[in-house]
Amino acid sequence: MIKALQTTNEFGLHRYHPLFWRPTASRTSRPGPGNSGSTRAGSVKRNNQTPQSDSTMALKALIFDVDGTLADTERDGHRVAFNLAFQEAGLDWVWDEELYGQLLSVTGGKERISRFVTDTCPEMATEADFERTVRRLHESKTRHYLALLAQGSIPLRPGVHRLLKEAHAAGLRLAIATTTTPANVTTLLEHTAPELLEWFEVIGAGDVVAAKKPAPDIYFYVLEKLSLEPETCLAFEDSANGIQSARAAGLDTIITVNRYTRHEDFSGAVTVLDTLGEPESPFTILAGANPNRGQYLDIGMLQQLKSHTPL
Repeated sequence: MIKALQTTNEFGLHRYHPLFWRPTASRTSRPGPGNSGSTRAGSVKRNNQTPQSDSTMALKALIFDVDGTLADTERDGHRVAFNLAFQEAGLDWVWDEELYGQLLSVTGGKERISRFVTDTCPEMATEADFERTVRRLHESKTRHYLALLAQGSIPLRPGVHRLLKEAHAAGLRLAIATTTTPANVTTLLEHTAPELLEWFEVIGAGDVVAAKKPAPDIYFYVLEKLSLEPETCLAFEDSANGIQSARAAGLDTIITVNRYTRHEDFSGAVTVLDTLGEPESPFTILAGANPNRGQYLDIGMLQQLKSHTPL
């Protein structure tokens, strides 16, 4: 049984002191037989079967996750911002790196707070204004996170800007499919590579769909906005939730791991890399194909990976 001590602060918020926290089984719904659990934007329904990749279809678009994929934002960005929000609200919660790594099994910031409170302070989760409290905490967290981004302390991951530049020059369309807020996306891009705001044709972010990853809804939304079939696109993700979402939408997926996700299950990926790589800093292939024995991911390698069978 998880225990917590309670007092009340000057903001009217209860102060809970969890003695320990342990993740429970995921509450995120996943599509199952006969129930896809997902619709596209505009209530266009999709079945739960993942379409087979057609290697004869030309690559037309790249769709990127953001947190952990475009930039390593979790440890020194989101985690720090959550702790600042808790401190500002008078809560004695501290999410250290290990705890935050466990909480990343839950997709979405508000959902992450709710899971933590439900597991550590269940009495707080039953209060009438609990949802309002979660929203206020998340709004505060977002404000602190945007301030961290504005300092320019969170760069793009190795190889990201190079590959995006090559893709844009080659005429490939670019899009984003993420659960983070639109403000988080635009602020990150503004302070790392402002030209990317013009290059990304579609930004599917935040609560634009109801079901978050691993549900495929955000990818269905982006595909519909692009008016493309999944067989003509490649997705870039960094987590098990991300690849489950992309594959359920029928997308071949490239994984670049980070310190939190390195040991997750990436079954179904085309290839699993430590980074996208640079000419002077080669990637390491952790699993999957390297068709041209390249040292960094470029457009030529993407075209070749499109014809390879996923793991």
